[in-house]
Amino acid sequence: MKRKILAIDDEKSIRFIIENTFNKEFEVTTLSNGMDALYYIQSGNLPDVIICDVEMPVMNGFEFIKRIRESGFFDEIPLIMLSGKEESADKIKCFEMGADDYVVKPFNPRELIVRVKRRIDRSIAFSGNISSQ
Repeated sequence: MKRKILAIDDEKSIRFIIENTFNKEFEVTTLSNGMDALYYIQSGNLPDVIICDVEMPVMNGFEFIKRIRESGFFDEIPLIMLSGKEESADKIKCFEMGADDYVVKPFNPRELIVRVKRRIDRSIAFSGNISSQ
């Protein structure tokens, strides 16, 4: 069974790149804003990793992190943030709010693949350690 990726970005070109980068190995769902993504997840569609843009209409990435992490149900899903901003303050804010990684656009798709696989592997290892105790 393929692992699932949820990619959230208001830029159609970024969604296209992510989908085409991962669709051979992963089941990829793309959405254009955080509100749609939140509804999608709350409807029982749990991805193995979320890739989310910071700057989006309707619900931005900061609000999405807040809502996902405060829910208590989705805190274990790895969350990789994408942003066109390289400012340290934005990175720090994302990490403080509960993001697991931060990638600056434009990004190298191969780098994103490695980051996603690493997050999934760590998530599997972590959940395996908990269940075996």
